[in-house]
Amino acid sequence: MKKTGAEIIVECLKREGVEIMFGYPGGVVIPIFHHLFNAPFKFILSRHEQGAVHAADGYARASGRVGVVIATSGPGATNLVTGIATANMDSIPLVVITGQVSREMIGNDAFQEADVTGITRPITKHNYLVQDIDDLARIIREAFYIASTGRPGPVVIDVPVDISRGETKFHYPESVSIRSYKPVTEGHPRQIEKACKLIENAKRPIVYAGGGVILSGASEELRTFVKKTGIPITTTLMGLGAYPETDPLSLKMLGMHGTYYANHAVNECDLLIAIGARFDDRVTGKVAEFAPHAQVIHIDIDPSSVQKSVRVDVPIVGDCKNVLTQLNNIVKAPSIKEWVDHVMRMKQEHPLRYKDSDRVIKPQYVVEKIDELTKGKAIICTEVGQNQMWAAQFYDFTEPRTFISSGGLGTMGYGFPAAIGAQFARPDKRVIDIAGDGSIQMNIQELIVAVQHRLPIIVAILNNGFLGMVRQWQELFWEKRYSHTCINCQPDFVKLAEAYGAAGMRVEKKEEVESAIQKALSITDRPIIIDFRVDREENVYPIIPAGKTIKEMITSELI
Repeated sequence: MKKTGAEIIVECLKREGVEIMFGYPGGVVIPIFHHLFNAPFKFILSRHEQGAVHAADGYARASGRVGVVIATSGPGATNLVTGIATANMDSIPLVVITGQVSREMIGNDAFQEADVTGITRPITKHNYLVQDIDDLARIIREAFYIASTGRPGPVVIDVPVDISRGETKFHYPESVSIRSYKPVTEGHPRQIEKACKLIENAKRPIVYAGGGVILSGASEELRTFVKKTGIPITTTLMGLGAYPETDPLSLKMLGMHGTYYANHAVNECDLLIAIGARFDDRVTGKVAEFAPHAQVIHIDIDPSSVQKSVRVDVPIVGDCKNVLTQLNNIVKAPSIKEWVDHVMRMKQEHPLRYKDSDRVIKPQYVVEKIDELTKGKAIICTEVGQNQMWAAQFYDFTEPRTFISSGGLGTMGYGFPAAIGAQFARPDKRVIDIAGDGSIQMNIQELIVAVQHRLPIIVAILNNGFLGMVRQWQELFWEKRYSHTCINCQPDFVKLAEAYGAAGMRVEKKEEVESAIQKALSITDRPIIIDFRVDREENVYPIIPAGKTIKEMITSELI
């Protein structure tokens, strides 16, 4: 029996186990939407294509499944670009279906035509322009496989409208075999043995875990490894939740805004065990002086990430879960009591801190209260900037897939639509978007989606009337010239929330913070915006200036 291309797309999505997809209709995808009308999975209509792709991304991060999004050709597809790049930088599995003009019109500047495969080639793991309807089912099957295996990432399928309308005999490939794509998932036994010897002989080892641990579902194996070896552990921004931050061996986050003790421990260590991390510049600072005394073990499923930024003594290419399982079977604990005691003293003597005040609301205090009142059990999404760093610093993450944020690309406007996707993925969890007053306005139109579906997402706006992180850099490094970072002219967020049908609160006094959060947590049938009027010129500390070393770290102790 023959099926149209549109019917094949829907049937393939069903067979891939898709439960929810996000998107926005348009002319050349009408044939696909015609069959989505009765599809056996939920479709969420965003109010902007960027909101749709961020929601699919948030869904993928919270669930561990592939996020799926669809948009029309031309501007519909180009509106997805920022979200695709965001997912690509953070290795998030997405399948993105875009409409395209008819094959015979491609290249003729037809109405709403854009070279989607050309535009997205640098920001996808792979992309396809469907040229033959007989290839459509195979392409969709491959797209899901590529997106979710190896180092995950977004895959774009550009579907000309005549392919959607055309007919062919449907055949769904049960397996995938791509000659040029064979991810290595098991660590080489000899490299595992070398790593174990380095670990057993180390005197000052540190584990440096990244988002790859979470993506591979290796959090339990990581916890077993740390407990077995007794080695202190620090994580990247994307690795938050991979290891419980309430555990004594946790040093929380390292890097530009990482803790004093994490950064100094890495600087002093003689062995750095990097697991599912890519040595991002926000972590290393000046590469030549990063972990200067350390031998390096690097475990990563992406061979192109190994030796990319730093010299590695023992590279192990493989899936983090599998490699950690191999290590846990044979590794022996090193004798490092003196080192652990030293690191714990640093942790005790140089905690994260800020100057609290009864006169103004400190943004760190808001995050601490959210942590206290949710008992660390919420899913925290963030926008980008100061709000993101305060959330990372002052909320104690204990479980994987509970911190959702744009790390590599740093996309303002990401957090709220991602929170929508996360809430659909985890209806059993309370989802909170810790936001800035600048970035929350970039995709505020998605508020109606949360209202429509009665999603009890809390948006905690740390409102300082500035583009806060840019202003902080202007203060510290650019002569306090606040060029176009003051945004005093902003909407009444309470009225805006109410206009959409959400709940809205404004908090201007410290003593009102706790009760406002409690009230928001009691609302379960609609989203809630809390406008926290915080200290306008509060800064994020510690900070290591870009390209500098920990010797140039600015800490709150110097304020």
